[in-house]
Parts: sequence; C-alpha cells; structure tokens
Amino acid sequence: MSQVELRCYTYIDVFQPQVASFQATISQGYLPTEDQAALVLEIAPGMDINRVMDVALKRTNVEPGMMIVERVFGLMEVHSFDQGEVRAAGEAILDTLGLKEEQRLKPFIKTTQIITGAQAHHTMLINRMRHGNFLLKGESLYILEVHPAGYAVFAANEAEKAAPIEVLEILAFGAYGRVFLGGDEAPIQEAARAVEAALAAIEGRPNKGVSD
Repeated sequence: MSQVELRCYTYIDVFQPQVASFQATISQGYLPTEDQAALVLEIAPGMDINRVMDVALKRTNVEPGMMIVERVFGLMEVHSFDQGEVRAAGEAILDTLGLKEEQRLKPFIKTTQIITGAQAHHTMLINRMRHGNFLLKGESLYILEVHPAGYAVFAANEAEKAAPIEVLEILAFGAYGRVFLGGDEAPIQEAARAVEAALAAIEGRPNKGVSD
C-alpha cells in the first residue's frame, strides 16, 4: 500500500456513555458500548480503507464499528474492551502502511461557536438534524468544526469526560468534522476548553485545513 496519506489517527481510551450510544445509532457494524477503547483512522485514497480494515481484523481481536469510503477519504472505527488489542490494531495498520503515528495530520480547528440562551425555534431546528440528545430552550449550544473530520469523535468524547453536557450530533466524515453539544452555560464553557486543549495536544504534520 504505497502513497497512502495518514490523515486522522486517534485512540479513544474509554468511550463515554453518550458518545458510545451516539456511535451505536449510526454505526453499521458491531455497535460500541461505553467503557470500550477505540481507534478512529482516516486515510487517502479512500478505497485503501478496505485493506486497512482487513489488517486490523486479521491481526487483532477488535470489532469493526464503522467503515466509510468517500470519493477521496476512507474512515474506519474499531473498538474493544481490551485497550491493548485496539493499540495493536493501530500498530499493525501503521506497520502495513509503512507509516508512523506522528505522520498523521494535526487537528485544525476551523471554527468554534457558543450560543447561549437558545431560543425555542432555534432548538427545534437543531433537534431535527441531531442523532443524539435534545437541545432545550434556554440552554447553550457549542459547535466545533475540525479537520480532518475523524477527530470529531475524539473531541466529543473529551467533552463528555470534562463536563455534564449533552451530545447532540457528531459528524465524523466529509471535508470537516462537526460536533454539536448542548447544556447549561458553565458546563458548555468547560467542555469547550477541554475539547480545544485536547485537540491542540495531538502531535502531527502541520495542517492548515482545506479550502471551502
């Protein structure tokens, strides 16, 4: 597998309850549960994600939750209660690709927004497109756009670790990943700080995002 670009490569040490439940609503493979570890990986070209998934499943005892093949990018998520198996899957993939973890793209935050005191009609618009919990009138809304998109799952998991918020939506594929969180203003502010600090701490190749 030559000339494969490693875009997103991130471990999730412990799936939080809402993020695991959210992933279970959209996953087409084995559904993850809370307290499992996971690996989220995005590469280009997209079709090579099939061979990468094959390596992970043949060499380790992980379960596949998601595999998405787009025109340019491929995304996969695998999980297990055994963190060692998840890490071994990642190492097997990197070995096959001839790449190192630090050759991934560093997350690039495109935008963040916090809207406080959401109005009822606005919450209805948000609730119609979410797969997770509801945003209620008067609550605060946090929106994150991150590149590459796969880092959205990691970001949402870090948010749930940090504060008692509601996970509304996670979009982890496409040009940008998006995370929508809801809740009281103070926990949303705390979650936002945790998300942005966690993404900033990930090492990788310089990343200026993509053109719109």
